[in-house]
Amino acid sequence: MQSTGHRGPLGDSAWKGKPVAIISAAHSLFGGARTQYHLRQCFVFLDMYPLNLPEVMIAQAHLKFDAQGNLNDQTAKKLIGELLHGLVQWTHQLRK
Repeated sequence: MQSTGHRGPLGDSAWKGKPVAIISAAHSLFGGARTQYHLRQCFVFLDMYPLNLPEVMIAQAHLKFDAQGNLNDQTAKKLIGELLHGLVQWTHQLRK
């Protein structure tokens, strides 16, 4: 098999070199974790730069959102805020 000489999808990739953060919400305790680990593998192929911490996995999401879809779990809200703050910093760091 011959190498194409580049990584990632064929042709130009809008994903290459981009910072990325992951948040998951799942009914089970571990569904979001499995998804996040698989996405991280995809980011290698896409040549993206995932933010590693904090990992935000909202387990038992059916208990943490109200009927209108609003998140009512304070710990999850705090972690999401930390993740978004970290993503902004990570983006600035990658631009240097």
